[in-house]
Amino acid sequence: MRRDWEPEDLIACWTLVDDDWGLVTNKAGATRLGFALLLKFFELEARFPRHPGELPSAAVEYVAGQVKVGGAAFVDYEWTGRTIEYHRAQIRAAHGFREATREDEDRLTSWLAEEVCPVELNEGRLRDALMARCRVECIEPPGRIERILGAAQAACEQRFCSATLARLPEATATRLEELVAEDADDDGSRPEGGGSSLLTELKADPGQLGLDTLMREVEKLELLRSLGLPADLFAGSSEKLVALWRARAAKLYPSHLRVSPRPVRLTLLAALCRVRTAEITDSLVDLLIGLVHKINAKAERKVEGELIRDLKRVRGKEGILSVSQRCPWTTQMRRCER
Repeated sequence: MRRDWEPEDLIACWTLVDDDWGLVTNKAGATRLGFALLLKFFELEARFPRHPGELPSAAVEYVAGQVKVGGAAFVDYEWTGRTIEYHRAQIRAAHGFREATREDEDRLTSWLAEEVCPVELNEGRLRDALMARCRVECIEPPGRIERILGAAQAACEQRFCSATLARLPEATATRLEELVAEDADDDGSRPEGGGSSLLTELKADPGQLGLDTLMREVEKLELLRSLGLPADLFAGSSEKLVALWRARAAKLYPSHLRVSPRPVRLTLLAALCRVRTAEITDSLVDLLIGLVHKINAKAERKVEGELIRDLKRVRGKEGILSVSQRCPWTTQMRRCER
């Protein structure tokens, strides 16, 4: 609920109309004001306020003026007990809403997990989608919204991992497991040779522009393609979801991946390798373009340098050019050519 309201907005949203007055008439004092505020708040938000602070002060004063009760009386309205429960039941009935049941919560959780979580990763927008769904179904939003969101996200993750694992050939899964083998330390180095682990090399960005960098990126791409990831591995999944798992994998050390459940570990590695394949392919194109520009620039500098050196080797070239311009025979020959 927003806090700032212009006068025209207050009139449009917080004015009691005919049906509202039928519910408010038989109430008095703080009870009358509190009920009227709950009624208009529910019309706007399709839920009840959790505490008095959710109600804008401008709306309190505006509604208080309509019901002829001082705005200060709102502090006397009781937010627990039989009275407010009765008021909520009246308002639900007036708008055709009902309280959410456990079956409703389970159904909303399944809907979020199947329809919304795969394409929407922001928790705030997930909550907004849940509230909108409750409004459409005329259900008062459940009190355990955070539990529903958490359960839906967990179910979506489990379904995504199961689908990925089902499409991974066993040979590919084995190669992915080798990327986080025990011989790689947490810092990504190998104890025996002191070099980088395969996983660390795959995560690394290209280095300085040069032929060596180009060849290293080609080796990475060949390694990724040798894993044999199916083309339809993430078919039906949003790019945002795959990118999220790629980002998660990039932040984890090999030891963290090793202790993860196998479906989660393989999904993380598969997402990382699939996205890195596209990223490295793009970087190879950029590297090739950069190398071509570098070679062209170097060739131009070399040609310019050779021309300058040849020019410097001709002694008295300024005098020769000057004499040729003043020579009458040269002038006569130019006239004949014309």
